[in-house]
Amino acid sequence: MIAAPVSTVFLTAGTLRLAPGTTASLLSAVLVLCGAGALLQSLGVWRIGARLPFVMLPGGAATALFLQIAQDHGTPTAAGSVLLAAALLIAVLPLYARVVRLFPPLVMGVTVLLIGIAMIRVAARLVTGPDGTGEPRAVLLAGLTVAATVGAYVLLRGVWRQTAILTGMAAGVLLAVVTGLGAFAPAPGSGFSLPALLPYGTPRFDVLAALPLLVFSLTTLAEITGQTVLNSETAGRVPDPGKDVPRVARADALVSLVGGLFGTSLMVTSAENIGIGRLTGVRSRFVTAAAGALLIGIGLATPVSRALAGIPEAVVGGSSLVVYAVIAVMGVEMLRRADLSGAGTSSMAAALALAAGLLPLLTPGLYDGFPGWARTILGSGVVAGTLTAVLLTALLGRFEGRFEDRFERRGGPSEPVHGKTGDPEPRAPE
Repeated sequence: MIAAPVSTVFLTAGTLRLAPGTTASLLSAVLVLCGAGALLQSLGVWRIGARLPFVMLPGGAATALFLQIAQDHGTPTAAGSVLLAAALLIAVLPLYARVVRLFPPLVMGVTVLLIGIAMIRVAARLVTGPDGTGEPRAVLLAGLTVAATVGAYVLLRGVWRQTAILTGMAAGVLLAVVTGLGAFAPAPGSGFSLPALLPYGTPRFDVLAALPLLVFSLTTLAEITGQTVLNSETAGRVPDPGKDVPRVARADALVSLVGGLFGTSLMVTSAENIGIGRLTGVRSRFVTAAAGALLIGIGLATPVSRALAGIPEAVVGGSSLVVYAVIAVMGVEMLRRADLSGAGTSSMAAALALAAGLLPLLTPGLYDGFPGWARTILGSGVVAGTLTAVLLTALLGRFEGRFEDRFERRGGPSEPVHGKTGDPEPRAPE
């Protein structure tokens, strides 16, 4: 449970090149919020939290979008985007059933795939630096970190595989110190402190810049639905999505609102503990609540945060490359659940949506001559691709449905069509 927040903060600090003290404070905030989120989801307060054995973690895709906004528009705008996205999630809950229909597997697959592809470039810049020129030592250290991560994933079994990223990172730090390829410099500070409020300054609210996170916050409702049903079954409770999903989403939004004030990205309920529960047979929500309390204690013990803040950037870059590549593969897996092999319009919608999303990534100056608002929307591959997928899925699906209805009312062919309409079916040779 601790591996995801730690690695996420490393990626954030390395990408934004945060000072060691800010990194330590951010890690402390993320750990405390993960613990508070687990307590809230497990125990529940009023209509917030589903009282299920859930844990809360910083979402990988959400963090990628947060970093994209921070790089394009500044960290204050990224912090404001988190607050806007959390507020939007609360606002749309009364329309939960309608919103979920807008994000079938095709749309979610396109969105996640584009996020992964876009952020692989960010991971590379952690190794090369802002100018894009990589030093052989940094590239070698990043490659060794990737190799260590892959080795850990292959050798570890069961729930321990979830620590592969953290294990690879630790191996990368050790290699950096032993071989001299990098330096390990923990941040100075006291033994106990609270996370810093508004580490990036006063949040700035820009709806257009926040669009990637706003769209993503809506897609999380579909993911929350599946996780809630699965977790209810694992815990031996009858699933009730209409009641439980809004409770889970409210807790996510509330913790994300607080997180935005402490510099984190969107916090999302994770299904990591579902597999652990099925393997171990431990399904009590009080176990996840205890884990949440432990995370809060670790987050406030700043020596841990300060030590982890000194990891070399090349190590973070190698680990982030694996993380973002996995996110892209998750998008491919989601697209596999969509019917792209049939004669319907889904394959066309997916193809055009990916084209719209990849164009600004492959040709960064394509929309430079457009007005500012259009450049913000079209220049973000994630936003352009997701909006294209939503529109085409709805429009082409409706057109296809009307065409089939009209075709059926006219009677259609009485036999399978081969060649021209009305041609008889060819007979097999006797």
